[in-house]
Amino acid sequence: MDFEDILNWRRVDDRLSLSGQPSEAQLRLLAEAGVTDVINLGPHDNKGALEDEPGVVAAAGMVYHYIPVDFEAPSAADYAEFTALMAALQNKRVHLHCIYNARVTAFMLRYARDGLGGGKVAEAEARMDGIWRPGGVWARFLGDTENEVQPNRYAGYDY
Repeated sequence: MDFEDILNWRRVDDRLSLSGQPSEAQLRLLAEAGVTDVINLGPHDNKGALEDEPGVVAAAGMVYHYIPVDFEAPSAADYAEFTALMAALQNKRVHLHCIYNARVTAFMLRYARDGLGGGKVAEAEARMDGIWRPGGVWARFLGDTENEVQPNRYAGYDY
C-alpha cells in the first residue's frame, strides 16, 4: 500500500517507508497496512508534531520509538542510537518519520553510505534530493564538506 497523501512519503522497500509527520488517521492506516514500529526523529515540540503521538501509535497497535534530533545540531549520539535501533528492527515493518522528512532522508543517506542498509546510496540520494539539499550542520553530518557553507535548500523553493 502506498501513502502519497502523507507529507513527503517515500518507500525504501517492502518493510521500510519514510515521511514527514503523519496525521493520527494516517498512523492508523499505516498500522492497518502492517507497520509494526514507528520511529520519530522529530522533537515533540516542533511545529506540526502530534500532541500525543506515542499514545496514538500505541492505540493503533504499533511500537513507538523516539529519537528527538535537534535540527540545528544533529549529533553522532543521535546517529548511533538510530543505527542501533534500525539493527534491532531489521525484521520488522517500520515507518520512519520526522516533521518534513529532512532529518530522516539525511539519516538514511548516511546509513546507506555506511553500508548499514536502506538501499543503494544513489537511491537514498535521490530520495533526499526530492525533498532537500542539506547545507551547514547537515552537510557536515553527511560528510559533505563542499556544501557546509551552503544553506539548506528545499525542492520546489530553492531548486
